Amino acid sequence: MSNTKYIFVTGGVTSSLGKGIISASLAKLIQARGYTVTIQKLDPYINVDPGTLNPYEHGECYVTEDGAETDLDLGHYERFINLPTSQENNVTTGRIYQTVINKERRGDYLGKTVQVIPHITDEIKRNIQLLGKKHNYDVVITEIGGTVGDIESLPYIEAVRQLKWELGVHNSLFVHLTLVPYLSASGELKTKPTQHSVKLMLENGIQPDILVLRTEHPLNTDIKKKVALFCNVNIESVIQSIDVSTIYEVPLLMKEERLDIIALQKLNLPENEEPKLKKWKEFINNFKNPQKEITVGLIGKYIELPDSYKSIIESMVHAGTVNKCKVIIKSIHSEKIKEDNVAVILKDVQGIIVAPGFGQRGIEGKIIAVKHVRENNIPFLGICLGMQCAVIEFGRNVLGLKDADSTEMSRITTNPVIDLMEDQKGVTEKGGTMRLGSYPCKVVKGSKVFEIYNEENIKERHRHRYEFNNHYIEKFENAGMKPAGLNPDSGLVEIMEISEHRWFIGVQFHPEYRSTVVNPHPLFVNFVKEICKD
Repeated sequence: MSNTKYIFVTGGVTSSLGKGIISASLAKLIQARGYTVTIQKLDPYINVDPGTLNPYEHGECYVTEDGAETDLDLGHYERFINLPTSQENNVTTGRIYQTVINKERRGDYLGKTVQVIPHITDEIKRNIQLLGKKHNYDVVITEIGGTVGDIESLPYIEAVRQLKWELGVHNSLFVHLTLVPYLSASGELKTKPTQHSVKLMLENGIQPDILVLRTEHPLNTDIKKKVALFCNVNIESVIQSIDVSTIYEVPLLMKEERLDIIALQKLNLPENEEPKLKKWKEFINNFKNPQKEITVGLIGKYIELPDSYKSIIESMVHAGTVNKCKVIIKSIHSEKIKEDNVAVILKDVQGIIVAPGFGQRGIEGKIIAVKHVRENNIPFLGICLGMQCAVIEFGRNVLGLKDADSTEMSRITTNPVIDLMEDQKGVTEKGGTMRLGSYPCKVVKGSKVFEIYNEENIKERHRHRYEFNNHYIEKFENAGMKPAGLNPDSGLVEIMEISEHRWFIGVQFHPEYRSTVVNPHPLFVNFVKEICKD
């Protein structure tokens, strides 16, 4: 029998308050006290997963080791607790309903009328407890997406209400995150939104155990007392979450507020030793005290929403901090890059990253940018489609294959240097059908990449349908762009590099998914290190 304790994190007043960061921070603190912890996200949307969602709608799609396309919050979870998540860590309404409907079609409900209660709520409860029962974690933190009062969140709220009583006293608790807005006209912090938010929770049968209040200004004791009185919690359980310069400070602030201690007490768990956060504090110190500053251009087509490239941006934070360097990311829309303005657009950057993506839009701008940095010996990192752009550019401008292209962009090209993967031919459905998850890669000894990884056999995460066309390997090698990493099973080219260039590497995989605070990814670290030499 599992002895797992459960913490449910809900949000009120407004979206985007940072439930994911609070969940990750609490997990980090409990983990640092010697407990095994994981974090789960329940997403109310009806999509089965975010894999088919436009990045403008939902930010980036984060891919786990086992190939699940998940919410970007799972990236935060991994970056904070330095442990991989899985398919089981992200549950959507689409998946819940899909499972229930499949069961109904098979006759599993024996002819009963299938309803939200109990069938949907039971399936939600099963998914919540799956992690604890399967892996026997000490604590599972479950973040419920959306805001209390949203119609689509109601089945989740009802499910965790039921679960609270089924689990028994001291086996679960509710953390509710709300906003205390500041009215500059009157110079006041207002608690009424929080009171209304808790009232909504109470109407749904849930009494929050801990309140975390997001605020721009410090909360005094009177405000905390007022919130405690009107929301039925102890004043010690009213936690301040003030705005900070970096999300990585939040665990330290939550430790000061004793969030972990209060949670453990309510779960009837011993506090154990003081959290071991030495590396974390060193990271924050280096982040706040850089010795150098560089600017890196991030070239993509979804730059209006920074969350579209969240993992890349955070990986650069990790890499910059290791190098005691502040990395300023200059987001550049690839559609704006033309032959006659590329030098002007890139004049202020010391290196560029060409970001992943899909489709024709903005592709020529990426290719023009790659040509500029290749010819001007400027450090370059291409990720997924970014690597493919580098291959296309090299094919056109070095090999003289003027119509070199990807068959994703041009079906009529006579030089498909990037082509649809063999196992993707015949695939018609979009969701969850790409090459997803962690795959092995054998790094070529003597390559620049081998120096960076310092090992021959690596594993990286993928999310793509198209690949380097191996019919062109010899031509590229002879001209100076060489495969520096190959999949040992399929021969798929994973890494291309130009060894004569200062730093020019393209990878088919997504290194940003594996970068964490305590284990920054070596490719990003070395990329920043090279730029810092200037």
